[in-house]
Amino acid sequence: MHDERRRIEERVERAHNQRIKPAVYAAAVPLAVEAWQAPGEPVPFAEAAVAAYEPFAMGTPWGPPWGTTWFRMRGQVPAEWAGRRVEAVIDLGFVGDWPGNQAEALVHLTDGTPLKAVNPLNQYVPIGNPATGGEEIHYLVEAASNPDILAGEFAAPTPLGDVLTAGSEPLYVFRRADLAVLDEQVWHLDLDLQVLRELMVHLGEHEPRRHEILHTLDRAMDALDLDDVSGSAAAVREVLAPALARPAHASAHTISGVGHAHIDSAWLWPIRETKRKTSRTFSNVTALADEYDDFIFACSQAQQYEWVRDHYPRVWARIQESVKKGQWAPVGGMWVESDGNLPGGEAIARQLVHGKRFFIEHFGIETKGVWLPDSFGYNAAYPQLAKLAGNDWFLTQKISWNQTNKFPHHTFWWEGIDGTRIFTHFPPVDTYNARFSGEEMDRAVRNYAEKGAGTRSLAPFGWGDGGGGPTREIMERARRLADLEGSPKVVVEHPDAFFAKAREEYPDAPVWNGELYLELHRATYTSQARTKQGNRRSEHRLREAELWATTAALHAPGYAYPYEKLDRLWKTVLLHQFHDILPGSSIAWVHREAEAEYARVAGELETLTAEAIAALGGGGARVFNTGPYDRAEVVRTAEGTPVYVRVPASGSAPLAAAAPPPAPRPVTAEGRVLDNGLVRVEVAEDGTLSSVFDLRADREVLAGQGNLLRLHTDLPNYWDAWDIDKHYQNRYTDLLGTESVTVVEADPLVGAIRVERSFGKGSKITQTITLRAGSPRIDFETDIDWHEAEKILKAGFPVDIRAPHSSAEIQFGHVQRPTHTNTSWEAARFEVSGHRWVHIGEPGYGVAVVNDSTYGHDVSRTVREDGGTTTTVRLSLVRAPRIPDPEADQGRHRFTYALLPGASIEDAVAEGYALNLPLRVADSAGEPRPVVSVDGEGVTVEAVKLADDGSGDVVVRLYESRGGRGRGVLRTGFPLAGAQVTDLLERPLEEAGSTDGAVPVSLRPFQILTLRLRRG
Repeated sequence: MHDERRRIEERVERAHNQRIKPAVYAAAVPLAVEAWQAPGEPVPFAEAAVAAYEPFAMGTPWGPPWGTTWFRMRGQVPAEWAGRRVEAVIDLGFVGDWPGNQAEALVHLTDGTPLKAVNPLNQYVPIGNPATGGEEIHYLVEAASNPDILAGEFAAPTPLGDVLTAGSEPLYVFRRADLAVLDEQVWHLDLDLQVLRELMVHLGEHEPRRHEILHTLDRAMDALDLDDVSGSAAAVREVLAPALARPAHASAHTISGVGHAHIDSAWLWPIRETKRKTSRTFSNVTALADEYDDFIFACSQAQQYEWVRDHYPRVWARIQESVKKGQWAPVGGMWVESDGNLPGGEAIARQLVHGKRFFIEHFGIETKGVWLPDSFGYNAAYPQLAKLAGNDWFLTQKISWNQTNKFPHHTFWWEGIDGTRIFTHFPPVDTYNARFSGEEMDRAVRNYAEKGAGTRSLAPFGWGDGGGGPTREIMERARRLADLEGSPKVVVEHPDAFFAKAREEYPDAPVWNGELYLELHRATYTSQARTKQGNRRSEHRLREAELWATTAALHAPGYAYPYEKLDRLWKTVLLHQFHDILPGSSIAWVHREAEAEYARVAGELETLTAEAIAALGGGGARVFNTGPYDRAEVVRTAEGTPVYVRVPASGSAPLAAAAPPPAPRPVTAEGRVLDNGLVRVEVAEDGTLSSVFDLRADREVLAGQGNLLRLHTDLPNYWDAWDIDKHYQNRYTDLLGTESVTVVEADPLVGAIRVERSFGKGSKITQTITLRAGSPRIDFETDIDWHEAEKILKAGFPVDIRAPHSSAEIQFGHVQRPTHTNTSWEAARFEVSGHRWVHIGEPGYGVAVVNDSTYGHDVSRTVREDGGTTTTVRLSLVRAPRIPDPEADQGRHRFTYALLPGASIEDAVAEGYALNLPLRVADSAGEPRPVVSVDGEGVTVEAVKLADDGSGDVVVRLYESRGGRGRGVLRTGFPLAGAQVTDLLERPLEEAGSTDGAVPVSLRPFQILTLRLRRG
């Protein structure tokens, strides 16, 4: 047989694109359109309904950046269209090939009922099937002119990322607003051809099936009347039918399709726009559910449901109905799809608590899995947290973006730092916006790593981020691929069903231990430093407010625990942990608002804490310790006088008599030397540390210039706010010049030296190096006025320690990472995340670097000529990406990091809490016992609060923090009637033995334990 593949393929392509696709709509008549430009921010429907509209013609530019234009559309279905499928077709002037992040609209009836959204790949609104003819059409269409921030693939900075800088020129040209007849035979023919053509080109040239489809398509084109596509469509489909009816191979891979619409809670648009995106997409989804009984849609992020409930009650009612019918599947069980590395442990627990509770309360459904397809890596505490929240499975996708190493599994058991395992799937289709194309189906099968052991994978399908979710075209593809030779089988089903089948067929799946590190987007540990600082401080202020509110509720008559306020503030913080807000990868508008929200949260929490302490009664200055460990350190009075105090964990002590003898050795500050009898710190003329001598261990800590500030050129290959590529290390400037090195405090309890530097494009750094009596911790209080572009600033501490690994705090524990680069996996971890501390050590001696708001760091080591080893810890302080926010990180930053010589892991944990939870001095006469205290090693209190159900029970969350066995006794500062071990949602799991107000505690390494304490 002659090879005529090229001729046939080109023939089919032209006929399909130039004849069949244009014939999908058989006839059309224009709608009459009027427009009203809403001033400023979006307005409610009621206001738009009575606005003054003006005539609007097709081809007219419309829509300033971030504007809202309301269109009034009127028309009448022609009588001759009776019995046919009639739709309104609206093209707002869609641009590009990405269906999200641009113009989109929500179509309403005149009574305000939302009908359906209009999106780039979902432009129709059904009128009648069949139409009766003569129907009057009257719509009000709320159209958002969101700018296409992604245009040009982020090649250049844009001012469009903030309404304050975006300008007012129209962005779009309205193309079409018609009533049209959908020719269903032609529409189905279009889909038949799409599926067969795409299947064909992804089959091997040696496959008989490929050639069978090719010649079937050739014969089909013979049956096509180019002058009457509609009239010949049925005949063409008859020719194609046998090829579409051939069943799949018995061993064909099975793909569980799950409808999905990944909607970033903020990214290249502000939160206010996400509220509208969700309503548009959810309108589409509920409409599609009415059309396809076999459709199932999985949707996460309780926050988005709440927005729709509060702002679009009619859409909310449709969601509730779809849930009842089993077509809408709440999943994920988190408040938002948060970042996987940066939120604290308690925050991730609350993400799960608030998310799961929302779905239980509003739908009577307890979600069974964590749904996080798009976060930028996943911390190693997740398996335990997920299981403690009642989850059985975990889904992710983003690890497919790895820059260096291909992740070896798609279905596996993920083991966390405490040993908990959770069944995990990583879809081989490598997208969470699948459309069942031939390319995707081929990729899913080729990629699938578990061949020979497993036979199935999951594919979330639908357009996200304002693309409108799943479409009828995708559903039709799924139907054609349900049982088709040469393709994997597609079945649309609930993700719970997929995970049950996958686990049943592959119970002994391989195990991946530790963090799921994404070898990309490493700069998200640092970008938008003020947003990250707002999160860190909010988490600790929430802890503080809950502890003292609980103390007041137990000991202050008449005090009312602020349930509603704390709930609301937690949800605000949880929202801003979304995986583009907290990582710093959103537009300027998002981060500007985030900083304002964090300031508001800080103010409210300060008020709540002050009110709780005031409720204990006034009468004298006391020191309050929110941390989980006893403290002995220097605080300042209201007048600024330093005082050395001792305060019990989670308790308080009088300021005046808080420090019984023995008193610590006094601090000396002379020249450029600080000494407190524990460590001696020498500052060089260039502002770096020339020596840190540990007087207790009689050893020099440093092996080079300490606190070396290094400015690197930082231009990643792509994705500026997201990425830091390894070549950043090759070009840098050390900031060694100083304007002054001055002793600014020389008190027996505090010594401080200030170093001032100017550099670059008008940037300035002022650091106050502080040493306090009784502590080896050296603080670097840092004030940066930052005006650089495409740079990253790091602070390095080269330490004379041969450390085989570093330990970095994560949620409820820490992870160890090798300091060598023997393998490509280790070399890829050139920038990693951590929370309050990083520790390096050799047998007998260690050093920690502690911080109050940074997350990114790197650890490396080298061997010196003298044979010793230098291990260097460097904190990433601030970056200067220009995309998508051209002014990212510009301006003032204030934070503190510290060097802790002679530190064990326990010391690092304690000082991490201490730096982030400073002692509070307040007027109070009350001397309540701490709500709880723990006697024993390694048992750390993470949260103290009243139970969410209003019962008055006290809930305490503990964990083992050293990585070993933890044993101790928890004692209460109130009469104890009994104790239960609960899950994260405070539901009982088992009784916890208690005697005389004491609960024995025994924990495995890094185990999390939640106790519910009943008051006597």
